[in-house]
Amino acid sequence: MAADPFRIRDHVADFDAIVGDIRARSLATRRTVAMEANIAYGTGRGETLDIFLPDSAGSEMPIHMFIHGGYWRMFSKEDFSCVAETITGAGAVAAVVDYSLMPMARMDVLVGQVLQAKAFLLAHADRFGATSKRFSVSGHSAGAHLATFLFHRSPAHSSVIAAFLLGGLYDLEPLQTSFLRDEIALSDEEVRRFTPMRHEHDPATRVAIMTGGLETTPFKIQANAFRDTLVDQGLEVRASHVAGGNHMSTVRDLAMIGTPMAAALRAFIATGSQRAG
Repeated sequence: MAADPFRIRDHVADFDAIVGDIRARSLATRRTVAMEANIAYGTGRGETLDIFLPDSAGSEMPIHMFIHGGYWRMFSKEDFSCVAETITGAGAVAAVVDYSLMPMARMDVLVGQVLQAKAFLLAHADRFGATSKRFSVSGHSAGAHLATFLFHRSPAHSSVIAAFLLGGLYDLEPLQTSFLRDEIALSDEEVRRFTPMRHEHDPATRVAIMTGGLETTPFKIQANAFRDTLVDQGLEVRASHVAGGNHMSTVRDLAMIGTPMAAALRAFIATGSQRAG
């Protein structure tokens, strides 16, 4: 039987070692980077986020929201605090967000939570020395999927100037016949409502879509299809592959200064902030 292309552990030999490294780096970040932990963005259990501040914190700084992955069913904001190292290194306030996990919560809850976190950050940006006019978002895997709901097309600007999507899932239908069938049991209604390629997006948002060169085929196909969808909708999109990167090494490298991934995120935040200014 062929390996499930969506079961990441089957395709990343050092999966556990990479996760352990990410968690260790995140613990170090929480000890060394100025932060305010467990800020409530909503009233529900677990609706919290962590704020990390640059060394040269001031006023009117960009604010960048990061959404972790884990197939909507695992990990937490504490596991990915390390990404804040790169974000704050770009001179932005980092907001690392938690959300409820499936299957105890359903997809509509998770999408509602990240939208609520965005609304909280925009309304309270000045509390952290940031400005709502320079708001960007990034996400990895399921986090990239959730991030797409922050820049939907609507009568008003989405307020997301830029979105950095890494190893994302943009078509949910194939997951219904993957190992996730038993893990989160996506319904037909959830697939219909929450597949990003079926939605309209804000043409004012600049998007980067990145995938590891060693990702399995469905991730590459979906990235290319979503790129084409966004281009057709009038968005400025840059899509690229990370040579030698797999689904887990790419997100680890987001937090490692000197890697192409960290450099790409840092440049993306800086460029987006300059355009907004």
